[in-house]
Amino acid sequence: MKNLVTGAAAAAVLAVGLSACTNASTDTGSKSKVDLPDASEKVAVETDDAAAALVPADIASKGTISVAMDASYPPFQMFAEDNKTIIGFDAEFATAVGERLGLEVELVNAGFDSILPGLAAGRYDMAESSFSVTPERQQTVDFVDYLQGGAGIAVAPGNPKNLSMDPLVLCGHKIAAQKGTTQAIEQLPDIAKMCTDAGKPAVEPELFPSQNDAILALNSGRVDGMMADSTAVSYQGALSGGKFELAPGDIYEARPTGIALPKGSPLKEAVSAAVKSLYDDGTVNKLAAKWDIPDSNLSPTPGA
Repeated sequence: MKNLVTGAAAAAVLAVGLSACTNASTDTGSKSKVDLPDASEKVAVETDDAAAALVPADIASKGTISVAMDASYPPFQMFAEDNKTIIGFDAEFATAVGERLGLEVELVNAGFDSILPGLAAGRYDMAESSFSVTPERQQTVDFVDYLQGGAGIAVAPGNPKNLSMDPLVLCGHKIAAQKGTTQAIEQLPDIAKMCTDAGKPAVEPELFPSQNDAILALNSGRVDGMMADSTAVSYQGALSGGKFELAPGDIYEARPTGIALPKGSPLKEAVSAAVKSLYDDGTVNKLAAKWDIPDSNLSPTPGA
């Protein structure tokens, strides 16, 4: 999952090159860095009266909803250079959902593994942080599909360990992931079992509190690879100037990505209608193009 955080973590990220400053000429010997889009150039979104009519009266009268996300996961959510403003595809899509419903959106940064418990406890109205929809998560929150994604492996430049998303290729290797992600909770433990069932040494998961920490572990050689969303890995590697890259091969376990709401939230019907509306009029395509989200990540069942 998710990469520019405040304070010491932000400084650490800047040190490894994962920043909004993308002047390749200052990084001798590295690959060209990608430029972040201008987040101030907003995609225009109008209110959909039919969707807005579905907003519960108490929320409509308040006029604002809070949306939690972990701002450490380019290109989906990250801090701008001011270390305060959250930008990225998820930041703009969440704002677009609110605008379609005639609501203002307050984006709240939170640690990834604390977001869903916080949502269930009523601290936020909604959460959008590249959450894979899983049966375990559906026990505590409701989801509205808005994207789909699958996992990939980040590796050192040139892939010296010859890793790929073939589970048995990962056996015996140290693989980093962020705590609370599908990779940490579900996929790496499953791969470890596949390895031992095949008579091979288990993959060794190394879990970190943030994506930044996982990237630092990869760049310093403490782990052999890092497992996260394949689109995020590819984008973050380019943003770093090629300090790491996405290993070749197919994505692993493609599944829906959802906007999370408290279980039984009366806001779900309105959010579902807003997501469908943003797909129907092509707004999602404009946002995807802006943030380099490939068409393969668009949901086949938006609003479900």
